[in-house]
Amino acid sequence: MVLARARAVDGPDKPFRFAEIKRRELDEQDVLIEIKFAGICHSDIHTAHGEWGHVHYPLVPGHEIAGLVTAVGPGVTKYQIGDRVGVGCMVDSCGECENCLRGEEQYCLNGNVPTYAGVDKYGEPTQGGYSTHIVVTEDFVVRIPDNIGLDAAAPLLCAGITTYSPLNRWQAGPGKKVAVIGLGGLGHVGVKIAHAMGAEVTVLSQTLSKKEDGLKFGAQHYYATKDPETFKELAGSFDLIINTVSAVINLDAYLGLLKLDGTLVNVGAPGEPLSVNVMSLIGHRRTFAGSMIGGIRETQEMLDFCAEHGIVPNIEVISADQIDEAYERVLASDVRYRFVIDTSTI
Repeated sequence: MVLARARAVDGPDKPFRFAEIKRRELDEQDVLIEIKFAGICHSDIHTAHGEWGHVHYPLVPGHEIAGLVTAVGPGVTKYQIGDRVGVGCMVDSCGECENCLRGEEQYCLNGNVPTYAGVDKYGEPTQGGYSTHIVVTEDFVVRIPDNIGLDAAAPLLCAGITTYSPLNRWQAGPGKKVAVIGLGGLGHVGVKIAHAMGAEVTVLSQTLSKKEDGLKFGAQHYYATKDPETFKELAGSFDLIINTVSAVINLDAYLGLLKLDGTLVNVGAPGEPLSVNVMSLIGHRRTFAGSMIGGIRETQEMLDFCAEHGIVPNIEVISADQIDEAYERVLASDVRYRFVIDTSTI
């Protein structure tokens, strides 16, 4: 058993504090990872604040984990000590249902085990990456390519796969017009990936304040959604729209931007319900869809794709003492574009 240093929160309105958590003894196929960096995801904030339902506190969030293998169980075949590895939003699944057998463990019919705020197969609450060590079964560990720094790799384990998966599923590529709603932690990675796939990319943001960045990341076009003329000018323009914002938006207005048979995919997860007028879908055979993360196989594919195309998120590395401040800045949209905790400071 490893005693890991961590940062935990004791309730929706409580600040983060230092904690020590126990990581289980290595099972047959377990890997012990010394965490070097952990990204801060908006999902961490929603969960820590209790906005997505009941939370078992104290909670150690974090599902964008990058580090080094420091020990392996006797049955491990995929990794060895010293390997550069990552862990994303889940750490286990049943492995037997139809979806798991298809490599879509994120949609496990029996429920995957989330990296934090879940319960593992031993009946213990899972605790995440705002810590110095974690134990994960080898099938839920991915390899980080050598040409991606561990600090920059961390956000790819959620922000990267969350945007890559729908872009891949709905075949963004040459000849496709793709719009990304929001140029935040998810959106800026989505723009880079869609551009690398060969799509014509447009950013839809509230204002033009990040236009220079958006174009630098690979977008060909950038529009302010606060300008009502935007929705008139772009009506019927896009094959695919990826909505990355975790806030309530006017879905009908955005659905109107789709071509015939176009799809709007929601990856942002607001705490409140979204409403849609079905006529917005019927009129041009449009689709409103949702997408979570990807499976382990697709997550590895995403990392390899990003390595091949030189894609890394834009990050601001912080110390563990700055987590509360970072949460406030994320909620104020004051980050360009992803906070990453240096876990050596815990």
